[in-house]
Amino acid sequence: MGKDVIIACDFPGKEQTLSFLDLFKEEKPFVKIGMELFYAEGPEIVREIKKRGHQIFLDLKLHDIPNTVKRAMAVLSSLDADIVNLHAGGTIPMMEAALEGLTRPDGTRPLLIAVTMLTSTDRETMERDLLIKAPIEETVMHYAMNAKKAGLDGVVCSPLEAGKVHEICGKDFLTVTPGVRFADGDKGDQKRVMTPAQAKLIGSDYIVVGRPITAAENPVEAYKRCVREFKDQS
Repeated sequence: MGKDVIIACDFPGKEQTLSFLDLFKEEKPFVKIGMELFYAEGPEIVREIKKRGHQIFLDLKLHDIPNTVKRAMAVLSSLDADIVNLHAGGTIPMMEAALEGLTRPDGTRPLLIAVTMLTSTDRETMERDLLIKAPIEETVMHYAMNAKKAGLDGVVCSPLEAGKVHEICGKDFLTVTPGVRFADGDKGDQKRVMTPAQAKLIGSDYIVVGRPITAAENPVEAYKRCVREFKDQS
């Protein structure tokens, strides 16, 4: 898969999601289906959007004991998403089990990536709430290396950390980065953010963009702008 802009379809249900996707007459954007939409509509929403010709990042962030995650990934594998994810904090054995469960009998599977640290988290909340005293970048890099050791394809990280992830894990280890906003946009609840152009320059392979596109006055134009800013840096 080529590097791309992924639209976060964080809508409460099928009707709003498909109405939004209907706006795109020429393009078939790569879309992210997260917990809210998946829990509201179940696996059928993945099948419906896939049938429409979109690539899908199924963003469910699994985190449980290895055997449970393995069995859950085997179920998700049948939905034919292009990317699925889990929490790197679940440890290497959990990530290895996930990879095993995700791999189909013919050896094919979606890409599997690990969430390092949520982009709504900063140093203060790490120390206060999680009792993690190491610097945030050091923690993210440690999680990224664990994901690589487990055989995963990449990580979800802040665009601020994408370049460093490539340095320590290799250029082919994917970085999928939320926390991307237009220079003239609102940061929302993200604390570690960059513009599309900055994200590409520093090493993001895929950027995940939600409200700057979905809440825009003209979502199709906002998407095109995002693709232009991101891909012009290629």
